Amino acid sequence: MGFEISDEFVGTFAPILVYWIYSGIYVLLGSFENYRLHSKKDEDEKNLVSKATVVKGVLLQQTIQAIVAILLFTVTGNDGSDATGSTLSLLGLARQFVTAMLVLDTWQYFMHRYMHHNKFLYKHIHSQHHRLVVPYAFGALYNHPFEGLLLDTIGGALSFLLSGMSPRASIFFFSFATIKTVDDHCGLWLPGNLFHVFFKNNTAYHDVHHQLYGNKHNFSQPFFVMWDRILGTYMPYSLEKRAGGGFEARPTKDCKDD
Repeated sequence: MGFEISDEFVGTFAPILVYWIYSGIYVLLGSFENYRLHSKKDEDEKNLVSKATVVKGVLLQQTIQAIVAILLFTVTGNDGSDATGSTLSLLGLARQFVTAMLVLDTWQYFMHRYMHHNKFLYKHIHSQHHRLVVPYAFGALYNHPFEGLLLDTIGGALSFLLSGMSPRASIFFFSFATIKTVDDHCGLWLPGNLFHVFFKNNTAYHDVHHQLYGNKHNFSQPFFVMWDRILGTYMPYSLEKRAGGGFEARPTKDCKDD
């Protein structure tokens, strides 16, 4: 009798593995200066935290996420009913994915925006993430532990519960969400990147948010930009060639802080 790995186990640890593999690829690609949104020099000089500290912070958040995921799977249980191969099941899976995406986006937009507008929360909690003025891939989940729990872990739990997806479906959804989040922070504008083709919320969009002029704009993450557009926090930008090589996302109009 062979050892069987449960969907719950894979659903808990696959996104963590995906995070480090995918961000590692971008670390290797970071040497291509002509595709960077900021120079390597800017990354070294402008960021206010060491890469070792970032790694430790991400590992702490992922540990908390894993514990919550195990508890969530234990509480909700799994009847093992994952219908596959039928048109109905594929439509149902698509519905669950879209629902989960909308729930996660909505939760993170309002929590993220509030953390910027509440001076105490920004100073003591959210500013930790903004120590990365020049975002890079493996810093995507570098947050204060409280923010990681509130935005990412609770947001993920809500999207799992409200979409009604199974542990098996969650493997694919949260791995995809992880890849998207890493991509948004990679700091590279690579040709042929499908995320840049299909999502307005992409690497350049989020890079604007990390700059001082965009600090209270472009809150949406990780998928759509609808809440920024609906509530007037959308900052349009143009992608232009940067002196010395690479690209730069520049705002196309002045935006006053709310």
